[in-house]
Amino acid sequence: MRNFTSVEQSIDDAAHRYLDRPRVGPLRGRLTEFVVFGLKQAWACVFGAALLAVIIAARLWYPDNAGLARNDFLTIAAVVIQVLMISFKLETLRELRVILLFHVVGTVMELFKTDVGSWAYEAEGVLRIGAVPLFSGFMYAAVGSYMVRVFRLFDLRFDRYPRRWITALVAGAIYVNFFSHHYIFDARWVLLAAVVLVYGRCVMHFRVFRRRFRMPILVSFLLVALFIWFAENIGTWSRAWLYPNQLEGWQAVSIDKLLAWFLLMIISVVLVAWVYKPEPLEATQTADATQIPSGRPDLGVTSRSE
Repeated sequence: MRNFTSVEQSIDDAAHRYLDRPRVGPLRGRLTEFVVFGLKQAWACVFGAALLAVIIAARLWYPDNAGLARNDFLTIAAVVIQVLMISFKLETLRELRVILLFHVVGTVMELFKTDVGSWAYEAEGVLRIGAVPLFSGFMYAAVGSYMVRVFRLFDLRFDRYPRRWITALVAGAIYVNFFSHHYIFDARWVLLAAVVLVYGRCVMHFRVFRRRFRMPILVSFLLVALFIWFAENIGTWSRAWLYPNQLEGWQAVSIDKLLAWFLLMIISVVLVAWVYKPEPLEATQTADATQIPSGRPDLGVTSRSE
């Protein structure tokens, strides 16, 4: 069962009035799947997109002499976005719990990384912990929001998903390495090999509109990490935070950071997997993009009831 807000119900009804018309040839069918895929991805990114838009707007138009510091403005704006997400039931309270966990995990890492000089924020505002403005935790929450929403919007199913306790061990080791590599051996390449070993056989099945598609889960990790890397370039360009090599002038974030985001994806997936247990593909659905059973297809633009 799914709950619809009035806005989402209107979107769903309008979409079906258009998309449920008889298809004219395979080209239109493929185009429909492509368009719906893009719309679902955009809907899943609504929290992150809104936060990124605010960060860009603050960089371009927020006055330097304002009574409220820019970082405090970003924190307040992020809180407002999160409240609206819950108020309009774009996220459930069940999902909010894991998003708050993203906050904690991310903020702890931010406190450490800024202390050792991995990156820095402008020293302004009062809504901060040490050198870390509180809006930074919402950037990790945006990743969490995307993960939990895409999980249900695309009705994800998995073949050969590894045991969750094994994935938790790998994620724990990755998280520890984010701290320990400053003092001892950097095990990121060993951890990457472990990720490939653990997830290498896993295939993700996702439903777009009328059809299911499949993708190796490692490819999905890489694509999401690449998307976050692009967003990080926008964030540093806006001077929301800066890496040491950007202090004298902005330059693109090193492609090496893509590996860090790929490994962070494993932590994200493990956290979400404790909210939505990965389920196998039903026996009636084949592995190669089968047709959805007759009846009105679900666009998945709404929240699942708790």
